[in-house]
Amino acid sequence: MGNTQNCIVASLSVCSTYLFYHYIYCSYQSLKTNVLSGDKLPSFVYLYVKYLTGLVTRRTGHLYTDTLTKTPAIVYTILNCRLESSLMRRFCCAAGYGWDYPDTDFRDIPLCFPEILCCKLLLMLLTDGNFRLSPAGLVRVRQTVKSLQPVDELKKGPFMLQVRVLQYEQTATGVEVDICLSATSRSGCLVWESILTLLSKKPPYTASGCLAKNEDKCCGLPDEPGRENLKQVELQVPRTIGLQCVWSFSDYSPHWLCSLPARLFGFRSQIAPPLWMLSVCLAEIEKHKGVDVVTAPVNVTAHFKDPLVVPGKVLLRFWDETKNVGQSSGKNLSFQMEQQGHNICHIVGLISRL
Repeated sequence: MGNTQNCIVASLSVCSTYLFYHYIYCSYQSLKTNVLSGDKLPSFVYLYVKYLTGLVTRRTGHLYTDTLTKTPAIVYTILNCRLESSLMRRFCCAAGYGWDYPDTDFRDIPLCFPEILCCKLLLMLLTDGNFRLSPAGLVRVRQTVKSLQPVDELKKGPFMLQVRVLQYEQTATGVEVDICLSATSRSGCLVWESILTLLSKKPPYTASGCLAKNEDKCCGLPDEPGRENLKQVELQVPRTIGLQCVWSFSDYSPHWLCSLPARLFGFRSQIAPPLWMLSVCLAEIEKHKGVDVVTAPVNVTAHFKDPLVVPGKVLLRFWDETKNVGQSSGKNLSFQMEQQGHNICHIVGLISRL
């Protein structure tokens, strides 16, 4: 009996040592440099430990001073990245493109897909010791996605992903941070770039901040002649969309995983991921307006308004806009997603040619 217990204790000790070495120590060593290889990234376990540390030691809505007299710019780079066809298929299926989308002729990789490849990279930045905000409770308020070349360039070989902090800005509702994600082809040309604006909210809101937020909820369509060819698409948002994104988008961010138990028990705090909302909008626009609308070079700007509580139905509207009358080539396309039967916007965006 005593020998059996000793064997069990020894086995547990060996397993614990291995797990600590593999998931903690190796990850700690890998983050001593800001340039990593695609096959030597820190584990999610280690990044979650850092995330929880930031959650405990920092409060939301507060901009912390530099930890050093001159904090270096926070930049992380991953070399030798490659596309995963299975991940791209899951993304296309969940975002409304269809399971066979990557194999369809004359179609580029979806515009939002490179952000999926940057999930761990973004988490590395948010948990960096020099990041001046709490990593918890960050809300996506704006996003600009720019494709300078066809995203299919990333299929041709190893490519580079990079994430960096651009700036912090104090607002009435908290602190906003602009973060740039980019993908560069093996030839060194910038293929794709996205600038995320995340908000760290002050608890509680100021009166002016709440008023501004409520005003942003109202949807309004522009009058003629600025609006042309208005189309409307009704979409069903399932209750399980959050779980689908964890599997399909490989979205293992702490925000989603920490609120997972609440979703399983049916709490109304379930909301649709902003990246899913934008991806679905672009997928539906491509189906109705053609692939040329979102083919490089293109720029997509999106403002995320009221959170989309699931399940429910939403109405996607999109229409052509011409800023300078008489220049047909200068047409842009505006879109917005609103709650069915209510005048509440969830996302408002503009697609323009570069």
